[in-house]
Amino acid sequence: MKRYIPTRWSHVLGFSGVGALVRADNDLFVVMDISHWTDKNRKPAGEPLYYVDLLRGALGLDDKRLLQPPLARLINNGAVDGICVPAVRFPRWARCPSCGLLHYLPWRPQGQEHPSLEDPRCHCEKRSRLRQVDWVVAHPDGGLWDVPWHWLAHRGGQADCRESNEQRSLHLRRDGSSGHWTLHCDRCCSSGRFSPSQEFKNEQRAPLQPWQKHAGGQTVPSKQPARILEVNDPRLYFTRLQGGLVIPPESQVERGGVLDRLYRNHGMRMDIARSRTKLARGGLLRRLANEFGCTRGALEEALEQIEAGWPLHGETATKGQLLEKEHRALTTPIANQLEGEDFVTEHQTVAWQSLLLDQPDASRVRAVRDAMQQLVAVTRLREIRVFTGFHRVEQWFDDGIKPDSAHDADAPTARLVPPDLDGHLDWLPAIELYGEGIFFTLNEDLLRRWEGQEQLLHRAEMLQRRFERTGMRFPEDPPLPLTPRFILLHTLAHLLIRQLETEAGYPAASIRERIYCAGGHEPMAGILVYVAVTDIAGSLGGLAELAEPKRFLRLLASVFDHADWCSLDPVCAEHEGQGPSQLNRAACHACALVPEPSCQFGNMLLDRIFVAGDLGGEIQSLLAFAATD
Repeated sequence: MKRYIPTRWSHVLGFSGVGALVRADNDLFVVMDISHWTDKNRKPAGEPLYYVDLLRGALGLDDKRLLQPPLARLINNGAVDGICVPAVRFPRWARCPSCGLLHYLPWRPQGQEHPSLEDPRCHCEKRSRLRQVDWVVAHPDGGLWDVPWHWLAHRGGQADCRESNEQRSLHLRRDGSSGHWTLHCDRCCSSGRFSPSQEFKNEQRAPLQPWQKHAGGQTVPSKQPARILEVNDPRLYFTRLQGGLVIPPESQVERGGVLDRLYRNHGMRMDIARSRTKLARGGLLRRLANEFGCTRGALEEALEQIEAGWPLHGETATKGQLLEKEHRALTTPIANQLEGEDFVTEHQTVAWQSLLLDQPDASRVRAVRDAMQQLVAVTRLREIRVFTGFHRVEQWFDDGIKPDSAHDADAPTARLVPPDLDGHLDWLPAIELYGEGIFFTLNEDLLRRWEGQEQLLHRAEMLQRRFERTGMRFPEDPPLPLTPRFILLHTLAHLLIRQLETEAGYPAASIRERIYCAGGHEPMAGILVYVAVTDIAGSLGGLAELAEPKRFLRLLASVFDHADWCSLDPVCAEHEGQGPSQLNRAACHACALVPEPSCQFGNMLLDRIFVAGDLGGEIQSLLAFAATD
């Protein structure tokens, strides 16, 4: 029996992505890989995303198309219209909460291939509803298996007791006094302790997923141990998302026009290119012109533009260059913007710099104004998020080895598993989101003077050494080595997100940051905070309205005020290291941490001292430098 479970696209590319355990209606399912996201003709069921070529190139995905997940909905008669993202029920084992008897695939009657029982119950006196077991085996290579219950129960007893999933004999019980779990076999009376934290070393298994019956590659011994994890353990599934903003010229494409429609019709363009005679080419053009409701001349002109490289005309970018191009698009006024474009900005810099501050005690507010260089309201933006894979048990590292464990062959590492498991497909799942935001930059001259403080550099270097030892990699890595300006920008963005939640009513989890940071010949020191949703209409405009200079000045002044003091000070301000791998200094849940979806860098590399200065006066704040000008 098939079950329809509604979910959001953002979840399908997040914690409910390929390989993730998803709970629905008190049951657990694991999402199958994208090779199964197909229609009845075995073609990918999702719609393609267009005008994302600059982003694909910057992310190294030139050979991959970006397709949205398939879309399905329930109609009036209860049937499903569309293609669903497939999932299988897992773990396959269930347990009776009353007697502890373990059942294998209890929702599948014996002799039948497809599940049909939605409410399986035990045959004991209480007839309790069976619950899936709370543990699975996960491997850093990406595999996910059922716990080998029979082997655990017999490893110290009757090794000749034959395993049988049909003849149920295994009981899993918990001792009420000690809390220990015990496995017992009724047939041979063998017993064994079950430890939820157990490891399995030298596994001779390939990284299989629950929906796979066999692996294509040869199984080899793994130096990484598999681990038993609870189904709600956060180490069970880490998703890897990459993305960016769609900027000019791709954001300025007029949708629905002849040029746009021809660009999207890749198959027809290939047919025209393969035409062997002028007569055949002319026939195709006439037919397409009638379909588009345009003249043949307009169609040929559009075709010439596409063949000449429209809309990018050969423009490319690396990952670092993409941030530079986004920064340039945000800081440079765009002429002749249309409301329907995917990237629309309203520059407020002139009004910001000309604000009159005539209140009696305006020195601090004036310092806030002078510390900023540009202010931009982003009234519309389009963001693309691409699911590039997942990993289990351990963090994934680009080089596969932690720098502090380079000589240890058994150091824990993890494999990034592609969405199709082997990377052979020519597409990746992605979603597009529309929204709005606020962008501002800091005064570069002021920033250069501020970041030259000796104690500030020493504090940043200490955080840099810790970061190197962890070997961590983010989907969008921070500029390395870590600089004072990056830590300042990152922490300031978090403080602003928290202030927006307090004063503007936006849930912090709905606001995201994007940090633009670089020194050298083309310096960057900008922060974009934005909201983005999957609806093409975008959000309601409330965030961009806060970029009105007077309103934003009050907001930003409150951010700097709250940076001065945390409810856990002086402990928080004087902390030598907190958070994962001690990659935060003066930053805790009471002052600078935000919900995980809001942060580009996993709520790490934060230090409030870079915003407010230290208690001893050895590190001066940016506002202190602004006040002396």
